[in-house]
Amino acid sequence: MSKTLVLAEKPSVAREIARVLGCTKKGDGCLYGDKYIITWALGHLVTLADPDAYDEKYKQWKTEDLPMLPKKMKLVVIKQTSKQFKAVSALMKRSDVGELVIATDAGREGELVARWIMMKAGCKLPAKRLWISSQTDRAIKDGFRSLKPAAEYDNLYRSAQARAEADWLVGLNVTRALTCKYNAQLSAGRVQTPTLSLIVEREKEISSFVPKDYYTVQAVFDGFNATFRDTKNNTRFSDRAFAEKILAEISGKPGIVAEVKKEYKHKAPPAAYDLTELQRDANKKYSYSAKQTLNLMQSLYETHKLLTYPRTDSRYITDDVVATLPERLRSVCTGPYREAAAKLLRAPLSTKYIVNNAKVTDHHAIIPTEEPVNLSRLTHDERNIYDLVVKRFLAVLSAPFEYDEVKVQIKIDKHSFHAKGKTVRSNGWMDVYSGLSLDDDEDEQEESRSQRLPVITNGSRLIQKGAKIVSGKTRPPARYTEATLLSAMENPSGHIHDKELKAVMETTSGLGTPATRADIIEKLFDNFSIERHGKEIRPTAKGEQLINIVPPDLKSAELTAKWEQQLQNISRGKADMGKFISSMHSYSSALVSSVIASDAQYKHENLSREKCPECGKYMLEVNGKKGKMLVCQDRECGYRQSISSQTNARCPNCMKKLEMRGEGDKRFFACPGCGYREKLTDFKKRHESDSAAGYEVKQYMQKQQKKEEANNPFADLLSGWGK
Repeated sequence: MSKTLVLAEKPSVAREIARVLGCTKKGDGCLYGDKYIITWALGHLVTLADPDAYDEKYKQWKTEDLPMLPKKMKLVVIKQTSKQFKAVSALMKRSDVGELVIATDAGREGELVARWIMMKAGCKLPAKRLWISSQTDRAIKDGFRSLKPAAEYDNLYRSAQARAEADWLVGLNVTRALTCKYNAQLSAGRVQTPTLSLIVEREKEISSFVPKDYYTVQAVFDGFNATFRDTKNNTRFSDRAFAEKILAEISGKPGIVAEVKKEYKHKAPPAAYDLTELQRDANKKYSYSAKQTLNLMQSLYETHKLLTYPRTDSRYITDDVVATLPERLRSVCTGPYREAAAKLLRAPLSTKYIVNNAKVTDHHAIIPTEEPVNLSRLTHDERNIYDLVVKRFLAVLSAPFEYDEVKVQIKIDKHSFHAKGKTVRSNGWMDVYSGLSLDDDEDEQEESRSQRLPVITNGSRLIQKGAKIVSGKTRPPARYTEATLLSAMENPSGHIHDKELKAVMETTSGLGTPATRADIIEKLFDNFSIERHGKEIRPTAKGEQLINIVPPDLKSAELTAKWEQQLQNISRGKADMGKFISSMHSYSSALVSSVIASDAQYKHENLSREKCPECGKYMLEVNGKKGKMLVCQDRECGYRQSISSQTNARCPNCMKKLEMRGEGDKRFFACPGCGYREKLTDFKKRHESDSAAGYEVKQYMQKQQKKEEANNPFADLLSGWGK
């Protein structure tokens, strides 16, 4: 009997599919049963070839060899995973295999993983596509009952192929041009560079900002404050003398209520999560990086099967998912969610805030699956992400938050003072977030925020308890955090002045996609273009200079928006892949010419006095994600050496996290707070009876060993072709 070969993206997913399909026997790189053979990739098994695959001369980085514009891009098997590729290729050529089911991740990159393997292996099998949004048994069974012809996803593959080739052409050519011209490890690309530009431009705004003093006048009544407004509705004044004049005129005088406005309002629940919104909230609440949140989501999706597909840009579900909502609610009806879930199950569900067919593309919003949860099996971090998603799911199915907004105008002498307050009618979805402040105007000016007001009627006479001038300073724009940077990447239209281009940006996914933004941010950290200061993200001197020397339109959000729009059109069959790649050839040539012709200068501003032990050149001192390090300035050398790394061990004096400094046997712990120092050997002896501390040291030493073995940052820099 002819067998069906199923290609999954990861071994963990393959094992789950195999279990559901009853494939219990082990083969070479596969699991099999009577009807199915389940095999897997390990992420990408095949990738675009390096430049030297087209011409030996490209092994040397020379500006005279640029641009590199292959007529036809070549695919190569990735050496590290070549064994699995051989196993998959052999399975595709077996005589007893009659068809292939593509079961890689249901998205653009997942499609590329499968198609490149098929192409490189010369697979001619008729193919079908498994397209599912969760890894539950039911989802897998339903998916196999409704397989679709793989040809329906050909355009999705073409868009993925176009994206990959464009990244190769632009990223590698510009990176080589910049690196050769300035002999520095510089990287640029279609998404990376505009993202860096956002951070650099924000830093310029902050450094050029001049704070200004302002003053407000407040009258204090029984239980609330009212703020003075002039005839133009201003509450802040730069002239202190004017504020003091108002204060003198109203001090000690009673207030007469001139107007009371009471208006019913309601606030709909927030939409369900897409990946970017989840990454934002996880960064705000738990300080997780975008990459960390994505990894936790993958675990909850693949391993625990509790949440649906993470790499989605939709915040809604379609009509066909509505019938599954009661069972999804029952699956989370436990622990802290029991009361809210049970309440929703007792009444007809309201889906007006979660269903929108027009706003769902490849995948619907992130919501719980029908799989019952055992919270004790989740790690602390997994539990935090799960908690965010479940509460948002419960909230979006709940009633609106209803309240009365009360605005009061009070006359003191001839001057007008204002206050506003809020009276809750029904908490609605706010009940899901017990303890959450009901005040949703935290971005408003202090003098305009809501407060609790007593019962006040028109014409009432209010006794003034006092009056005061409140002074303040205007503040510069805040530096980006990962949360706010993700928002800016998702919707950078605020940085575009052209109305037509702004409209284009608002109809695309912005800078990158939900699936790629985390990697882009990590790449900027890895190549030392940006660094963290607490939650804040700041550009390094290298990052600032890089933005000054790259071709101007490469750092524009407008350009990448146009590219993403074209990729979307290719995926929908509305644009030609060949024309897009041809335009990328022309564009890459123009970029290289621009870099070579530039008279801009690049200077290493972080040179240390330490010489590289490999080549003798002075090394650069950089702030890595885990601490300070020295990196050789010569791109061909690439030597790196750790100076200090932050650990989780605590200082016995001030309890701040200790840094590990030094090399080899001379390593020691140092406290950046109080100056405490302790040799590593002494630290081990002091904590040898403390299993937790001993484990921490062991883990740190293992990580250090791995870092020392991987001693070429330039190879990492090139791994994504400067996307």
